[in-house]
Amino acid sequence: MPTPERDSQRELLSLVTARVRDAYIRRPFYVDGSLDLVSVCRLLAAENLTYALVRDGSGADARIGIFTTTDLRDAMLRPTAPAVTPVREVARFALVEVGPDTELFEALWLMLRERVHRLVVRNGSEVLGVLGQLDLVSFVANHAHIDALQIDEADSIAALRPSAARVEALVTLMHDSGIRVERIARLAGELNRRLIARAWQLIAPAELVANSCLLVMGSEGRGEQLLRTDQDNALLLRDGYAPPELADVAARFSAALGEFGYPPCPGGIMVTNPRWRTSVSQFRTTLRDWIFGADPEGPMQLAIFLDAAVVAGDPDLLAAARSEVERSLIGNDAFLARFAAPADQFEEPSWWTRLTARADEQAFDIKRLGTFPIVHGVRALCLRHGVRAVGTAQRLARLVELGQLDAPLARDLTESLHYLMGLRLRRQLQCRAAGMPVDNQVVAAALSTMERDQLKDALAITRRFRALLRERFRLDAVQ
Repeated sequence: MPTPERDSQRELLSLVTARVRDAYIRRPFYVDGSLDLVSVCRLLAAENLTYALVRDGSGADARIGIFTTTDLRDAMLRPTAPAVTPVREVARFALVEVGPDTELFEALWLMLRERVHRLVVRNGSEVLGVLGQLDLVSFVANHAHIDALQIDEADSIAALRPSAARVEALVTLMHDSGIRVERIARLAGELNRRLIARAWQLIAPAELVANSCLLVMGSEGRGEQLLRTDQDNALLLRDGYAPPELADVAARFSAALGEFGYPPCPGGIMVTNPRWRTSVSQFRTTLRDWIFGADPEGPMQLAIFLDAAVVAGDPDLLAAARSEVERSLIGNDAFLARFAAPADQFEEPSWWTRLTARADEQAFDIKRLGTFPIVHGVRALCLRHGVRAVGTAQRLARLVELGQLDAPLARDLTESLHYLMGLRLRRQLQCRAAGMPVDNQVVAAALSTMERDQLKDALAITRRFRALLRERFRLDAVQ
């Protein structure tokens, strides 16, 4: 007999397997770019529409834009009267487009990322119509897009708490429905960033938001976070800006994240720590200390920063700090070797034997032996070659483009990372279900024969990558 839970799973599964052409695509309705706004609104009223596609020009040189009621609102603030304002002057011509065979998951993700309510559906040169937010949401009611809208519209921290709980429930539901782990991470990451950004906007004064840059780091910054873990965040301030209430704002923000399920970072990598809440100039000094100083933790502190992604504020502040790292590393091969060394530091000679022993009940750390060497090794190669991408898959793709990594190895590493992330997520969900502390331990005996074979393949690829790192960075000399 159907249950609400099974119905919910079917709804979500239909979202991820369906294509744009399976949803309701509204027919294209065009107006000429030279038409005035009042005339356009008359046409929209007659058609009972809230938007129109704008064709500006003729023939092959014509461009296509979109005009919505939001654009009309903005146009009312212009000095020229709507009756004499051509629609081309207020329409938006940077369209967000998808094809009819695009998966609805991708369409949903585009809406979330670009913060738009409509996607233009195009098949080659032909515009088929418009996929609206409401039409997509009706396809998967009560799931991700509604969560995103509720996050954006929340007017208090209390109003954000239900959304935070739903994000983790969505991760569980997607995992149980067999959705690929990289897709789970992408969607959950987008929702979590919006959650964190909205919390910051509700707590921090507008002036502070405008004169700072709020960062998330670690797996959250790389877009590889699945279940919420420690708070890894930082705040860069514009030089010369020092609000007196900053410590209090940081404390309230950290407390809010704690309510959402983000426990404090044991290492203090949070905005409540003055070292991670500072001006760009002061942080540049910290970066140089990490690179040129004798602190053995310097390389790993820098590694944490390199995974930073902006969730609110001025992204130019992060770019300025990143530039300092690149300037400081010119010709500094010794530091690059120190930086790369942790990717090869964990070794358990017996792990291969243990994986082949069906009865082995001893657990091993899948993060330490599997995901960390890939993530940090790729991070080290990108630091060496000036790659600013943050996600591991994106970093690998960029290294291939630069000729610094063979495409087959990059593909193997990407697939291995995603497999290991999936294995780790399953373990973490099992821990949650059993009321146990979440860990990264995997027991070989608990895996099927196929899973053990996949795990052996993934760890063998990791071991091959570590050998490449030893050669590239001359790690034998460092150790």
